[in-house]
Amino acid sequence: MRTLYPDIEPYRSQRIAVDARHTLRVEECGNPAGLPVLFLHGGPGAGLARYHRRFFDPARYRIVLFDQRGAGQSSPFADLIDNTTWHLVADIEMLRRQLGIERWVVFGGSWGSTLGLAYAQAHPERVLGLVLRGIFLCRPAEIRWFYEEGGASWLLPEKWARYTAAIPADERGEMMEAYWRRLTGDDEAVRLAAAQAWGAWEGGAITLEESPATEAGFAAPGVALSLARIEAHYFRHHGWLQADQLLRDVPKIRHIPATIVQGRYDIVCPAKSAYDLAAAWPEAELHIVLAGHAATEPAIVDQLVQATDKLADRFG
Repeated sequence: MRTLYPDIEPYRSQRIAVDARHTLRVEECGNPAGLPVLFLHGGPGAGLARYHRRFFDPARYRIVLFDQRGAGQSSPFADLIDNTTWHLVADIEMLRRQLGIERWVVFGGSWGSTLGLAYAQAHPERVLGLVLRGIFLCRPAEIRWFYEEGGASWLLPEKWARYTAAIPADERGEMMEAYWRRLTGDDEAVRLAAAQAWGAWEGGAITLEESPATEAGFAAPGVALSLARIEAHYFRHHGWLQADQLLRDVPKIRHIPATIVQGRYDIVCPAKSAYDLAAAWPEAELHIVLAGHAATEPAIVDQLVQATDKLADRFG
């Protein structure tokens, strides 16, 4: 099985103001003359990690990564003003132009798959290929599955109990709204406690095998606050997408080479979304593998690295 490429350092890091309020941290790695690829992180609000650079052959790819609005080292941190899917799509186009890139490969998992599809459907002429993992189409049923009683809660009951413990019993019928009130309230301690409970729930669900370190990482204050606030903000609005928009607009991108990698036992983003996407997009390669949701799971890494190598062979 293929594994991640070796750890590398950026050859350029910069901060780019995309409007009067938001400034994004952007890094470039690998070969400055290589095939451009854009990495889109998850969440929304999760930010970048070092291993995100490692899905691409650094000798053949110019790897562009950025912290999306409010996430990671972008500023203002955890900010919700002027922070929507369509602001992010516009940011991507601004970055492409500023970096002097004509066309690029787009790579994203989980929320990154949502954003990658939205960007490609808005700007298909700018996308050479797509590599998408852990498909999330931001449909109401997908959001209810993970954040309300009766979906993932039945598979992870002890973790769900900890998630609900942060909310009084009389508010648990609408968990998203109950968390939203706390994540946007005036009490800093309450905001942080809610964010950490949210992060622990998500981090505890993403791996096939138990990973206390992953759960703790998602619950760390520097991750949890942006993750929880921005996810709740986006998901309450269904990503500012029309019903089934990302499936409806697949015809705009069917000509683009695409690989879809999905964990069979993904609790966060169940396989039905990947299946629905592939059914609408018969030209795309669908790989359902023995894994959960995390991009670091061996079977998922194997397929993702194979996919980026194939695109480098084709376009590099």
